[in-house]
Amino acid sequence: MVQRIEGEKVIGLKQTLKHIKSGKGKCLYIAKDAEEKLTNPVIELAKEKSIQIIYVDTMKELGKLCGIDVGASVALILH
Repeated sequence: MVQRIEGEKVIGLKQTLKHIKSGKGKCLYIAKDAEEKLTNPVIELAKEKSIQIIYVDTMKELGKLCGIDVGASVALILH
């Protein structure tokens, strides 16, 4: 398991969608316990853009990996 997500990143649905649409994503992290109706559009767009998708068990764990004290449903590594 990754201890910390390194590199330039954005956290959260709105910022992640915006950056994927503009072609700036390299790797997408998705929390398995996030609401599917919110994360599914991000996952579909990432698949269309051939962005690697990595699933993390919980939003709390993803937040910790991103270095924040709150849960995160999605995070995107930029290139």
